[in-house]
Amino acid sequence: MKLTDLVPPELIELHLQGTTKADVLQELVRVLDKSGDLNDAEGCLQALHEREAIGSTGIGFGVAIPHGKTDAVKTPRVAFGMHKSGVDWHSLDGLPANLVFLIAVPETATDREHLKIIQTLSRTVIREDFRSALLQASSKQDVLNLLGTIE
Repeated sequence: MKLTDLVPPELIELHLQGTTKADVLQELVRVLDKSGDLNDAEGCLQALHEREAIGSTGIGFGVAIPHGKTDAVKTPRVAFGMHKSGVDWHSLDGLPANLVFLIAVPETATDREHLKIIQTLSRTVIREDFRSALLQASSKQDVLNLLGTIE
């Protein structure tokens, strides 16, 4: 499965408005809910907060990859958002997150499927050239084109 199969254009938010991690999570869950990918928006949000309570999903380099596995999700999806000034995600390097990839998978998804998405994203977003190109994207199509390069 290609990453672009999990990120349709309606799940891309180029201008996140939230000022806190909780705000951004809620904003991206609303995007997922509006697209019809959730059974229960509050349940999805709760699963994400529970995961964050275990440890921050801010991986550094200005990137956060919050993720949750819950029955509140109908089908595996990745919502992507950019935040111009960044949001404190309690990343190990202390940098705010400008790029947020929210991974939502149903409880029925295999752990392998869930971890493969995280691994694929993590491996790619540590590359400075990729992050820089994403931050310069001015349209959803630009983002999709970049995500399409991920194998």
